[in-house]
Amino acid sequence: MSGKKVAVLGATGLVGREMLKTLEQRKFPVSELIPLASLRSAGTKIKFCGEELTVRAVDKDSFKGADIAIFSAGGGTSKQWAPIAAVSGATVVDNSSAWRMDEEVPLIVPEINPDDRSMAKKGIIANPNCSTIQAVVVLYPLHRAAGLKYINVSTYQSVAGTGKAALDSLRGGSLAALKGEDYHDAVYPHNIAYNLLPHIGAFDDEGISEEEWKMVNESRKIMHTPELRVSGITVRVPIFRCHGESVTAQFERPLAPEEAREILKGAPGVVVQDDPKRAVYPLPRETAGEDDVRVGRIRRDTGLDNALAMWIVGDNLRKGAALNAVQIAELL
Repeated sequence: MSGKKVAVLGATGLVGREMLKTLEQRKFPVSELIPLASLRSAGTKIKFCGEELTVRAVDKDSFKGADIAIFSAGGGTSKQWAPIAAVSGATVVDNSSAWRMDEEVPLIVPEINPDDRSMAKKGIIANPNCSTIQAVVVLYPLHRAAGLKYINVSTYQSVAGTGKAALDSLRGGSLAALKGEDYHDAVYPHNIAYNLLPHIGAFDDEGISEEEWKMVNESRKIMHTPELRVSGITVRVPIFRCHGESVTAQFERPLAPEEAREILKGAPGVVVQDDPKRAVYPLPRETAGEDDVRVGRIRRDTGLDNALAMWIVGDNLRKGAALNAVQIAELL
């Protein structure tokens, strides 16, 4: 293939592998793929477009000649290597939280703010948090129609958001619980199997978690709505893949559920599944592996004026991470 030389840092992780899969499925024009990871994962064999490649340990020369560097290797790793990749001439698309609130780094969801890529003064573009992405993909078309004032989001986040060890922990903990055996969860502060943990990221002095602040700050930055009021709670739930969100959105003007459905039926990256009397609404098991964000249970909110309530489900490894990053790369 003729095209771009692409480096993927974190190529052996859950999201990294999904990025490789997404690049291939979307026929991204890759002339050469450079799979990178830590020294511990170096030497791992991966397949891309029918070719077996060996993962290399990242170093200061890894990004020379690369056009695009897609990162999914954690904030500390990104802080260390993203500037080096950018100086080497690559445009970095970073999936960690390290650069998201940097004023010189655009935070992009291509369906919403693709033109912000021109603001990448450091040669870095940030990929938003998975929960933020699926919320704003649905809310932004409604915002354009009626003006968002306030959103409240309760998330139901799968363990895939934590990584492979969390998948193993949920599987092992579930099997142990069914057998009546004890199980020590080495990933979370409590066993995740048959449990709900209102604890994603560190808590500040007010008791607000890191993940909850991401929803607040990233939503405002992506939609260019600095005055938007945002509240909610983020919860880890015992499912393997896909995040669900219960969202209440208040608008400047009345917006009927029927009008909202029609707007969302024409919105890019959104599928409306909304016939609750026939048990039709978004489900994680049906959404896993899909690119679109699904929305249903769209109804009048019973507590706020000019407000709607809705249920949103998205695959956190696809649109919540890998797909959004590849879509950003497609803009470059």
